[in-house]
Amino acid sequence: MRIFTASLATETNTFSPVPTDRASFEMAFYAGPGKHPETPTLCSSPMVALRRRAAAEGLTVIEGTATWAEPGGLVQRQTYEALRDEILGQLKEALPVDAVILGLHGAMVAQGYDDCEGDLLERVRNMVGPEVVIAVELDPHSHLTPKRVAASDILAFFLEFPHTDFYERGEHVVELGLAAARGEIKPVISTFDCRMIQVLPTSREPMRSFVDRIKALHGKDGVLSVSVIHGFMAADVAEMGTRILVVTDNDKARGDALAERLGRELYALREKTAMTMLSAADGIDRALAVRAENPGKPVVIADIWDNPGGGVPGDGTIVLRQMLARGLNSIGVATIWDPIAVTFCLAAGEGAVIDLRFGGKAGPQAGEPIDARVRVLKAVPEGWQSFGPSRVTLGPTALVRIEGTEVDIILNTNRTQTFEPDIFVNLGVDPLAKDILLIKSTNHFYAGFEPIAAEIIYVSAPSSYPSNPAVTNYIKLTRPIWPRVADPWKTADGDAANLPHEGRGIAFE
Repeated sequence: MRIFTASLATETNTFSPVPTDRASFEMAFYAGPGKHPETPTLCSSPMVALRRRAAAEGLTVIEGTATWAEPGGLVQRQTYEALRDEILGQLKEALPVDAVILGLHGAMVAQGYDDCEGDLLERVRNMVGPEVVIAVELDPHSHLTPKRVAASDILAFFLEFPHTDFYERGEHVVELGLAAARGEIKPVISTFDCRMIQVLPTSREPMRSFVDRIKALHGKDGVLSVSVIHGFMAADVAEMGTRILVVTDNDKARGDALAERLGRELYALREKTAMTMLSAADGIDRALAVRAENPGKPVVIADIWDNPGGGVPGDGTIVLRQMLARGLNSIGVATIWDPIAVTFCLAAGEGAVIDLRFGGKAGPQAGEPIDARVRVLKAVPEGWQSFGPSRVTLGPTALVRIEGTEVDIILNTNRTQTFEPDIFVNLGVDPLAKDILLIKSTNHFYAGFEPIAAEIIYVSAPSSYPSNPAVTNYIKLTRPIWPRVADPWKTADGDAANLPHEGRGIAFE
């Protein structure tokens, strides 16, 4: 069999002040045909999985471009079109193929394109025809659209948040895609709109048990795959919101019924899923109390909305300023995005003591810049951290310590959220030696930091992330959705709404 595979991915916060261009993709990750490393990125797992299966199964795998940009604002139109056409050109040269298996994200929005993935998949379908299998792995913090469902045979999303299963789900997509190409299964997609938007971490109940039950459904009674699309609340697009997707082996009625049952169960859990979030002041109070009771481990404070993984700059200073004002003396910070400050540190060199202004540059919601005399402990042309089997670049990076304290701050050039404790270790900082670790991430850090933390505290501080969908100024999102309306399951007249089942070739509401 001949299989074409490629990956094009980013997550777009349409409210973000940070534009996304070609350089954004090239800084984070870009691999031309055949140049993908042996380790996957978040959205390119199918490529690595196919490569590992090719020799054993006699597959001819044609690899196209794989590229990823850190989450940010709208993708420049010319950048999206060029990368899309690059992959489409590679596919055209590879024809004929038996299957196209892609790694996408699902929340890419470009200037003039609210549904980049739908646009790409529609063009792929038109190129390969109706008989070729199209299978795609996606991130659940995305949007499910009619174009994507109509163009695809198989869609499967990561199930875990944090996304610890991104490679496992890539293998899952590859397995189903190959089985469909061999004619062993006839996948049919069913979807259900939960009419809600909420944070759905699987690191806690009730989502932990909900996802475990979903996993148990796979491979039984004709159910091939089940996914929860969380939605990405930082995007003003028409289809934003939570959905359930089921892939069955030629059993649309069963898929429709299962998708609706799971979707209504999830809707009933909507007010119980999100983690407890404290103000910065209350979070610091809690951290000090926990540290006093358990001095052997650091307390982790997650500044959850100043999270570059949500497309914001990640240069916020609000929580760190409050810590410094209260005299906290043993802190590790990962990270503050500030390419200018990194340039100064690289020029000064390791060991130099300089007056440095850092953070608070991208907009007023980040807080005021911090001015401090710092010692440059480390200055490297490329810092990095792990994310499961993947290696994530920080770009040129500096580690600085505020003089007279043990407050160590990582300044990075490639915007990325914090995933693993090795972000500190790789720069010579022992995270276990700090009283408090202040990190920028919503929940992807959890799997890495929970084993070393006395406690994890989620802090909700101001940022450019639209964290309250009830009041966010959405223009394109017009359908009723909780929490924007109290009961989205009723019409304007107060009667219960009867939703048509969604699916391939059937338009969503």
